[in-house]
Amino acid sequence: MQPLSRTNLADTAVEAIRTEILSDRWPVGGQLPNEATLSSLLSVSRGTVREAVRVLVARGYLETRQGSGTYVRSKTDPSESFSRARGAGLRDLLEARCALEVEAARMAAIRHAPAAVLGLRLLLEHRGQSGEGDREEYIIRDLAFHKAIVAASGNQAMIEIYEFFSASIRETIEATLSDQLPEPDMQAHADIIDAIASGSPDKADVATRRFMAPILAALDRSCSHDCRTGILKAAPGYR
Repeated sequence: MQPLSRTNLADTAVEAIRTEILSDRWPVGGQLPNEATLSSLLSVSRGTVREAVRVLVARGYLETRQGSGTYVRSKTDPSESFSRARGAGLRDLLEARCALEVEAARMAAIRHAPAAVLGLRLLLEHRGQSGEGDREEYIIRDLAFHKAIVAASGNQAMIEIYEFFSASIRETIEATLSDQLPEPDMQAHADIIDAIASGSPDKADVATRRFMAPILAALDRSCSHDCRTGILKAAPGYR
């Protein structure tokens, strides 16, 4: 057998420490043994231990306190939760997208900066109609438009959440281009901009929900309960 590389040793150390955390050997709030002790327990160098701890801190399992030591912060990896969200059914993804875009549109209407509204109109014009040009480029343009709505909210946390969620948003856009679901037309997009420009959060709310409603309704008509686990199939008796 070839000796393990440093990277493999660090990965192994990460999993070993994570396993101990999940088994409650080191409970949430508890302190890990010092670097020298962990090095001895894992039979790896102190450098490898430091590398493993850095990974687990980045993943949210551990936290380091200057002059105190390393403590267990959580037994849950946030990235795993987001991965499960991406794997959720298309109906769930659309509901989550709707919730994000409705609230973003409401906030954008309250703040309705003229420059943001102008930017949305230019992006919509650039987006064009589906079927025009390269499909991949169209999806990128459409996603850019919706990201701009969220950006117009002025809420940095919401912007970052939407960006993290953008792979799932892209899936919903692709679904409307593959005959699974109806694609909202240019007017539906323009209505959201007009509602934001009006300065009325209620109008922005209604316009965004109206934009999403036909997609959700079509999904409900064409999918069985298995849609919620991400498996699309025709509902019995559907025409």
